[in-house]
Amino acid sequence: AWQAAEKQHETGIPFVGLVVSQQVLGDPDKATISAGVTTRAQTAVAAMQQNAVEMDRVLKRMDSLGIPEDRVQTAGITLNPQYNHRQNLPPEFIGYEATNRGTVDLRNLERIGPVLDALVAAGANNLSGPNWEIVNDEPQKAQARKAAFAKAQAQAEEYARMAGYSGVRLLAVEEQMGFQQPMYDRAPQAIVVTGSRISTPTRPGQVGTQVTMTVKYELTR
Repeated sequence: AWQAAEKQHETGIPFVGLVVSQQVLGDPDKATISAGVTTRAQTAVAAMQQNAVEMDRVLKRMDSLGIPEDRVQTAGITLNPQYNHRQNLPPEFIGYEATNRGTVDLRNLERIGPVLDALVAAGANNLSGPNWEIVNDEPQKAQARKAAFAKAQAQAEEYARMAGYSGVRLLAVEEQMGFQQPMYDRAPQAIVVTGSRISTPTRPGQVGTQVTMTVKYELTR
């Protein structure tokens, strides 16, 4: 507000500046999961070797599931000493913990539960996700952009009327990077039953694509 008032004082032109956001919902068509292996052993070398064997089994299972290699990426490898913290006693060293995690990009959302189950069966014991996204959200961005601009125009005209002016003239528009975020769940996906086993159920909900813009209007008579 101070900067706007100072600018008006310098130029003698009254204007209004606004920051507006608009969000549009869409159905996700991509899910990212993290799957990895955590192992423990008395020595660092043993922990890493055991982890390598088990993570290799998980990666080969991904290949057998038909997941393309370019949609699997190593997300982090850690090796840390582990201690047993006892009250009023020095920490007791109990070995090393090694973790290797990979992110997996899945485009067939109906396969998420079965894929997670298959990876756990192959030895994955460190899972997180899924994170839902829209691969191409340009249509949602265009819709949100149009709605945000109309909203800004209406608000600027309302300010003009309150200030005793007849209208506004656009001076500048600056758009911030749009982003996606998961929204509420819709009806749950059907749970897949294989024999006596039930695969892990998932609900994709919807993803909100948001566009934020900063606009400046001159107030006109």
